[in-house]
Amino acid sequence: MVNAQMLSGYLDNSFNALMVSGGGESGQPQNGGTDTTLSGWKDLPMELLLRIISVAGDDRMAIVASGVCTGWRDALGWGATSLSFSCQDHMNELVISLAHKFTKLQVLSLRQIKPQLEDTAVEAVANSCHDLRELDLSRSFRLSDRSLYALAHGCPHLTRLNISGCSNFSDAALIYLTSQCKNLKCLNLCGCVRAASDRALQAIACNCSQLQSLNLGWCDTVTDGGVTSLASGCPELRAVDLCGCVLITDESVVALANGCPHLRSLGLYYCQNITDRAMYSLAENSRIRSKGMSWDAAKSSRGRDDKDGLASLNISQCTALTPPAVQAVCDSFPALHTCPERHSLIISGCLSLTAVHCACAHHRHRAGAGRAILSNHAY
Repeated sequence: MVNAQMLSGYLDNSFNALMVSGGGESGQPQNGGTDTTLSGWKDLPMELLLRIISVAGDDRMAIVASGVCTGWRDALGWGATSLSFSCQDHMNELVISLAHKFTKLQVLSLRQIKPQLEDTAVEAVANSCHDLRELDLSRSFRLSDRSLYALAHGCPHLTRLNISGCSNFSDAALIYLTSQCKNLKCLNLCGCVRAASDRALQAIACNCSQLQSLNLGWCDTVTDGGVTSLASGCPELRAVDLCGCVLITDESVVALANGCPHLRSLGLYYCQNITDRAMYSLAENSRIRSKGMSWDAAKSSRGRDDKDGLASLNISQCTALTPPAVQAVCDSFPALHTCPERHSLIISGCLSLTAVHCACAHHRHRAGAGRAILSNHAY
């Protein structure tokens, strides 16, 4: 059995031989009579092709590789598992022409600067890339429900899906997608105003119990009914962005605090119906979980407080909140910081909350006071 070092040396020698031969023109034996020269790109070992493609997995590499020879085209299908198309022109045609060559693809980014992608391209991906796990379709304004139905049929193993800004999708198509793609862990629906309805959130809660991250930013038809369904059906949620969901109230935050013990990030920007009750609910749940922890668990968690509980909270423009309530949350979660170095409690636009400070600020204040006392005693 050839070990990894020997294989690596062989691949390096093969590549160097190809460079020296200039595509096989010399044809002369090298290295003491051993013929290691290659007659052309077609003779490049498959392992080396796979290594090259794995290092340079973007759209330019795909275009070049697919046009070199049949070996390179085969390598694309056998070895490429991750690809990012970042071209600014003709993306739709490019995806359609190449999708069938990437049967092993697991990660695909089709993020666009200007909208080009159409349903035909997504259908091509769904028809060929059945092992796809992660897909980014953000800002694909031209897509319709056809794309979601195609993904539901062709890519049932999806775990991460970004369709932020895809405003044409309906909630019916999203509901069907979640009924087929039940392994979803990260779902970005930011700006999907039609798709992200309470009915769709209830379907997500029923179908996607493993969901860990959900972005509902600016989905302004979402209400407490949808969020409370999520909190009860998706207990593994770590990150929830409700920024701009102007209809939600304290009920949503209370439900998340009670139902999602692993919650690390919560976005409530411009949710102006949120009051102190929501903040005290977050703080109280932190205390309840701490009290319910066994002695051994409590000992093992010392020094790791930053890894548990809320680490990011955005309450900007939540103007109904008062300093005592927000301070209670800040005191309950050591990972929340108001200091500039580790700014994770975001309170911009709330002038009444300027008195709220994290533990770092209190430590600095006490240290400064102590230095002042020592300085006074020195004289």
